[in-house]
Amino acid sequence: MVRRYDPERRQRIVDAALRVAGEKGIAGLSHRSVAAEADVPLGSTTYHFKTLDDLLVAALRQANEGFASLVRERAEGWGVGADLADGLAALLGEWAARGREGAELEYELYLAALRRPALRPVAAEWCAGIGEELRGRTDPVTARGLVALMDGICLQVLLTGGEYDEAYTRDMLRRVLVNSAAD
Repeated sequence: MVRRYDPERRQRIVDAALRVAGEKGIAGLSHRSVAAEADVPLGSTTYHFKTLDDLLVAALRQANEGFASLVRERAEGWGVGADLADGLAALLGEWAARGREGAELEYELYLAALRRPALRPVAAEWCAGIGEELRGRTDPVTARGLVALMDGICLQVLLTGGEYDEAYTRDMLRRVLVNSAAD
């Protein structure tokens, strides 16, 4: 049997895992379901990802990178005098506008860290990475609080089926920033 060189196979497997998880949830994710979606032999999924947790780690990292790159892009455009609350509220609005399905998948992967310890470092990386982007604009404690508030608002929107309210988000972010300035 001739082995084919396929440098994109690992990435196709991660992409397929995200599609399967998006359609069926994490509970529907298996090496077999991902192999079928990626149109690769089952052995390819287990070669690149020994365990399902290894595959979930790669999927969560990729999902995290999408939001992190959006934050980096927008943060670069915020001038010195720009209103951080405005910028963050608009950023979350842009994220929410991409569609509920993608946001639900990102949070399902993120929250899977509650039961899957292998995912916890990746979830922590996400929080730290977003916080790091904000540290150039505020102190580390306030940055952490802003990340927690944004996370909570997004989770509430997803869990309640409500619409994202940019004005509310801006107001809440300003309250955190004003209180941090008063300390």
